[in-house]
Amino acid sequence: MTGLRTVEEQQAVVLAAVHPLPAETLPLGAAAGRTLAAPVRAAVDIPAFDNSAMDGFAVRAADVVHARAEQLVPLRVVADLPAGTPDDPALSPGEAARIMTGSPVPTDADAIVPFEDTVGGLADSLDTVTVLAAPRAAAHIRRRGEDARTGDVILPAGVALGAWQLSAAAAAGVPEVEVARAPRVAVVSTGSELVEPGRPLRRGQIPESNSILLAALVAAAGGDVVARESVDDDGEGLRTVLAAVTGGQSPADVVVFSGGVSAGAYEVVKNELAGTMAFSKVAMQPGKPQGFGVLPGGTLLFGLPGNPVSAAVSFEVFVRPALLALQGRTDIARPVLRLPAAAAWRTPPARRQYLPAVIDRTDPSRWTVRPATAGGSGSHLAGGLGAAEALAVVPAETDAVAAGDFVDVLLLG
Repeated sequence: MTGLRTVEEQQAVVLAAVHPLPAETLPLGAAAGRTLAAPVRAAVDIPAFDNSAMDGFAVRAADVVHARAEQLVPLRVVADLPAGTPDDPALSPGEAARIMTGSPVPTDADAIVPFEDTVGGLADSLDTVTVLAAPRAAAHIRRRGEDARTGDVILPAGVALGAWQLSAAAAAGVPEVEVARAPRVAVVSTGSELVEPGRPLRRGQIPESNSILLAALVAAAGGDVVARESVDDDGEGLRTVLAAVTGGQSPADVVVFSGGVSAGAYEVVKNELAGTMAFSKVAMQPGKPQGFGVLPGGTLLFGLPGNPVSAAVSFEVFVRPALLALQGRTDIARPVLRLPAAAAWRTPPARRQYLPAVIDRTDPSRWTVRPATAGGSGSHLAGGLGAAEALAVVPAETDAVAAGDFVDVLLLG
């Protein structure tokens, strides 16, 4: 379609303006969701010492090499080793130490006999134990440093710190991490027709939902929402809000506008920020009208369409990658599946379609995808967003999707 920019061209314009934010050091407990700005290296070996993988008895393997049901081997128990003990008892031939999972293995022991392989199990006295099965050499011993050695990279720079990553850092003895500062983001919804949800509506008014939508999306992408505002179309409110969020000691790194970027007579973002922002038409549906610019101080300005589905899709395609890139994230793309369509649907001519979709997992061996609403990808179908868990992405050259056709699916969760 003549005059339309491709999605990739618009993405390139946006990402070329992104510069990673400065780093800060945080304790592990405050770093959830942040992106590493420097690798995490192990401060201790993992495990930190040879320890038992089982509850049982630490033994000299040579003492019990012939143990079996027909040839029981009694050993004298000379020590009891609970988790956390610093003891390293000497073991002479014929001696054993009762040991719990995670306890340090005595230097003289070279195998662990689980309680299950003794005659009395947990009921064995602390004086003697009778072994009925021979362990293999080094059985049930976790060796020091077999997972990681001091100085090894546990987590590379650019990864998001989720629960598992934070646990790995803690296990490596790391108390704090260097992370990118969270992007400060202001969300501004525009439109004289907008009122707070729950208020009575007069003719021509609608509940304002975009600021809630976009603020939640910003937070999910690791951003810090510093303002969430709704302004009318006369321009004064927009100017006031923009000055407030971009001034002062901690200006917003990003401002996301919704509405006011199309070709109508009351497009407040376009009217007020022409020259600062470039307004383009992108070959996608929904989300054709897009605005983007950079203030002299470096604040990124995004102008998204006002219809809720358009705003949500535009955020996913343009704003979210920018927020992740600001944090130095190594992977800024959503996971993609290729799934068969469960139903047929229409596609727009010469524009890439981003269809809010749901995934049918009834048959775990063959997932399928279908539109989240019967209305397809209409940009006004805000109610369907509640059901959407993915975006089905259909190329611009595809005329229609038939049931059974394979399509790319962006997972939003």
